[in-house]
Parts: sequence; C-alpha cells; structure tokens
Amino acid sequence: MSASDTAERYFAALARQDLDTAVACWRPGAVDRFVGQQELIAPDGVRRYFAELFAAFPDLRFQVLELTASGGRAAVRWSATGTFAGPGAFQGFVANGARIAMEGCDVLTVSEDDGRIERNHAYLDTAGVARQLGFLPAPDSPLAARVTKLVNARTRARARIHGVETERIAQGVWVLRGGFPKKTMNVYLIADGDGLTMFDAGISAMADGVAAAAARLGEITRIVLGHADADHRGCAPALGVPVYCHPAERAAAESDAPFRPYWDFAKLTPQGRLLYPRLLPSWDGGAVKIAGTVQEGDEVAGFRVIDLPGHAPGLIGLLRESDRLALVSDLIYTIDSQTGRDQLPDVPHPAFNHDAERARGSIRKLAALQPAVVWAGHGKPVSNEVAFQLERAATPRPPVPAVTATAPSAPPGTADAATATATVPPPPPGASATAPLPTTPTT
Repeated sequence: MSASDTAERYFAALARQDLDTAVACWRPGAVDRFVGQQELIAPDGVRRYFAELFAAFPDLRFQVLELTASGGRAAVRWSATGTFAGPGAFQGFVANGARIAMEGCDVLTVSEDDGRIERNHAYLDTAGVARQLGFLPAPDSPLAARVTKLVNARTRARARIHGVETERIAQGVWVLRGGFPKKTMNVYLIADGDGLTMFDAGISAMADGVAAAAARLGEITRIVLGHADADHRGCAPALGVPVYCHPAERAAAESDAPFRPYWDFAKLTPQGRLLYPRLLPSWDGGAVKIAGTVQEGDEVAGFRVIDLPGHAPGLIGLLRESDRLALVSDLIYTIDSQTGRDQLPDVPHPAFNHDAERARGSIRKLAALQPAVVWAGHGKPVSNEVAFQLERAATPRPPVPAVTATAPSAPPGTADAATATATVPPPPPGASATAPLPTTPTT
C-alpha cells in the first residue's frame, strides 16, 4: 500500500469517526506529534485522543482538501467543522455549544513494509480554535487589549528582575548588566568574525536576557570565563555553546559546587554571612563542561589574554592593544561587595580571595600595561587616571583604627567608671565600617 493510499484510508476513517479503522492504520509504537502541543503513542494514545475529540464534538467532520505524496511520505491539507456539544469534555473544558471551523496539515511517514503510519507531524492553528471556542479573546476586542496589557506588565516586571541592560562600550564590545535590583553583574559580548565571543557569564537569571541581546547583535559562538565563581559562570550552561577558561579554573568550572573551598564567610559582616550562602547557589547555573583552555598570550576576539591570579587561581583578563581596553573580571571591584555602593577601585573582599597578595600583584601587573579603560566583573568602569587608581588599589592600606567610645558607666569590677571605654574592632579590609543590608552582593 502506498503512502497516498494509507493517507486516504486514514482520513476517510476519521471522517466517519471510525476509530477501529483509523487506529489500524498505525504501527504500534508510532508517534503522532501535534507540533508545539503533545505527542501520542499509537495505538492507545491515538485512540484515546480521538475518542475524547469525537465525544466532545459529536458532529465533527474531516474533509481532505489536498494530498501530495512522494515515496513513503504524504502531506494532507484538511479542514474540519463541528460543534462543542458534548456530552464529553475536551482537554478539561466542558461543552459550551461553540461551533468551530479549522484547517490543518498532517505530514505522514508510512512504512514501506506494511503500509502503516510510522510517524505524523500535525500542524494546527490552536490559538484560532481556542478563540472560536471562547477560551481566548477575539483579536482587537477590549478583552484582548486587557490581556495584552497584563502580559506586557508581566514582561516589564520580569525584565526588571531578570533582564539585562545593554551598552556599547567600545568598537565591537558591549556590556550586559544584570542582577536585581542594581544590575551590577557584568557580562561582555565581543564581535568575533561572524559571531560573538562572550566574556564571563554572570548569574543564571541573566540567561534569557543575554540570549535576547545576542539575538540582536549576533550569535554567541563561545564563552570565555574570567574565572569560575558562581556569579561568573551562571548562565553559561543555558546558552549551549563551547566554554573556555584558564587551566587553573577548569576543575571549579566543571564542579557542581557553588562555593570555592578557600572562601571564608566569617570575614563578612553578619548580613553578608546570612545572605551569601543563600545567594550564591541561586546565582549559579551549575557545572559547566569546558571545551578548552586559554592562558597568558592567547588571542581571543582581537584581545590578548592576561593571567591575573589572586582573587581566583586562574583569573584572566583581556586587553586589546588598539584602544587599550581591558576586561578584567574580578581583578578589581568598583562597588562594595556587601552593600552594592560605588567605591574607588579596590582589591576584592578578603572573604573571597584565593591569595590577596597575588591579587595585588596582578593589579600592579595590569597597571604597568597602561590600559586606557578597565571594565570589571561588577559595577562601573575605571576610565580616569587608570594606572594611578590601579596602583592605589594594589597598595595595602593601614587598618582602620579601633573606634573608642566613652561608656556612661563602668562594667562591674572596674576601678574608674568615668574613664571606662569600649573597644569596637575595625571592619575587615574592603568592607564598610557601617554596612546596611546588602542589595546586590557580589563575589
């Protein structure tokens, strides 16, 4: 039996609502795929679907409008009319008496051995059917306008939380800012041939926003991680492109753990100790399969790779000779990592550094390369007196003196109540003396 004969027999049976004959046209285990909706497995899945359909639309009639066959395939364009009269429900909806008229197209693959259907792809305007049944508002109706308004409000609210802000910062380079509420997580897209290289991968919630930005600018063909912390690899798994990093970051990138073993949350303020153990897993997108490694001297999209270890064992930056633009991940911070406030460039918070002295040395190394502009993994760029500001960030500063406060009364057992004092230890380096509840902490 040819594919054309099988298709004619199948649709004639559906037109008569002859389930036994229609189901007999299918090979056991064959798949009836309603594109964008569901897949039915023959014979039982096909029988259940059409039994429910005919119970809900007792006068449903199919008509073949056009049939084209070649080899073992047949394309059937069909129409159907009916009344949602019941008594059966359809996909959970009770009968409401609505009339429907629809068109669709089935593309059948038929076995050459026994002439039965092996697979079908069915295409149907389900939104049009839903409107006829009263499940969706008619186009241009007041209800449709209200639904549109609600959907747009939801989209804007989601964009404020999960969206990214895109800014062109140099020829062929864009920064994508994400993270709620201040959008202090930076991801970079770099024009690279016919596509884009992405430097750093932010947090997992940025994935859709990054993909949308890339759809406007070009296809992301690879990701290069500045390092493998949770808030720098976050959306890499969702983007489905090859990912590269420094050899010293590979194990961390491919690990399921959202925490690095050298982190010390005890160095954070009480608010930081409370929030970071919860935020980091929520930012993380999980383990990243590393396709290859890059290191000092390699070329990436017109930039030279620079090894800048310290904050992380294999932290790298990118420097472009033509305009002295540097992208440096977490080499420096231009925001306070616990409050989200802007600050002068500084070494990252000691709670998150693998080796703070090596981090300072890497900052000096970058300063000696005389970059014109430096963009880090979080916050705003450094663009004025860049080398001076980097040298300042690399220079250890004396600890903040302890705060001495005169007490109104001496503790019990103190000889001189009038001169009794209380000593408050200084905050750790990189932390504010008075740190409010963090907004968008970063590592």
